[in-house]
Amino acid sequence: MGEPSSRRGARVPDRLGMGGLTDAHGRAVRYLRISVTDRCDLRCRYCMSEEMTFLPRSELLALEEIAIIAERFVARGVTKIRLSGGEPLVRRDVGDLVDRLGRHVGRGLDELTMTTNGTRLAEHAGRLHAAGIRRVNVSLDSLDPAVFRHVTRHGDLARVLRGVFAARDAGLRVKINTVALRGLNEHEIPDILAWTAANGFDLSLIETMPLGAVDEERIDRFLPLTEVFETLSAGFALARDDHRSGGPARYWSVGDGGTRLGLITPLTADFCGGCNRVRLTTEGKLYLCLGHDDQVDLKAALRDGGIAGLDAAIDRGLSIKPARHDFRIVAGDAPAVARHMSVTGG
Repeated sequence: MGEPSSRRGARVPDRLGMGGLTDAHGRAVRYLRISVTDRCDLRCRYCMSEEMTFLPRSELLALEEIAIIAERFVARGVTKIRLSGGEPLVRRDVGDLVDRLGRHVGRGLDELTMTTNGTRLAEHAGRLHAAGIRRVNVSLDSLDPAVFRHVTRHGDLARVLRGVFAARDAGLRVKINTVALRGLNEHEIPDILAWTAANGFDLSLIETMPLGAVDEERIDRFLPLTEVFETLSAGFALARDDHRSGGPARYWSVGDGGTRLGLITPLTADFCGGCNRVRLTTEGKLYLCLGHDDQVDLKAALRDGGIAGLDAAIDRGLSIKPARHDFRIVAGDAPAVARHMSVTGG
């Protein structure tokens, strides 16, 4: 990808004496999530419509531009970057971006991670580890092939599991992300936790979020994690764990085997007070909150104003970061925001 430079030829400095990244509510932003593509090779029912219209490729950030923006955030104090999508591994040459950002691990960046659906993980796991990634999150909502195919509309569970174990064998720590879905996988969740513990994986359970129009009524699938936790507490030895991964999960240790259970509860117990995250979309918009439409256009800022323009746009974004999201799931309600999760990144 060459040396970091904007389209106007400005080279990205290694470390400038810029102000830190603090929002109007006094929260330090240390975590950048980047959607490298809105495209995905699955069509999970709670995330996408069956017939999706994706962004034209001409509107996307070039990988070089993603790298410049990410490096600028690192220069200004971000210590964790997560690459996501859509499905990040469907974007051609995403490995080049991983290689470049991986060079910052231990040099301002504490951690580079990826969220993936696992369909292409077997082919990429070795390169991800070699580039400096040490942990991946794999979205997996069922261990039943038929249920998995139904939730994803056409996914092959065996292929995803090959990717999961390839990641483990490559030296990557694996966290399984499972969206709790009433009537689809609620009966499986204890089995999923037992499976993750037996294989040395962590598990994060997630409440479904009202993002983008989908083909089903979300309230019919909404399963509060308060209910799930009661069920799991009856069958597993769970102890509160003060581990923090930089994201919104709250953790419990599972027995004495080293597995952690994380709960991400945007609806039953919001986590906004300590929010340290912003999100860069594949078209270059910086979203300050998953549940709001407030955003600034970093692509235009970089192309028109170089690094100085980028810095100014980042500062504008931080000044409008809301105090909290406004998620709720009510029958007949429109989603909290019109954009799908795949646009903003998980």
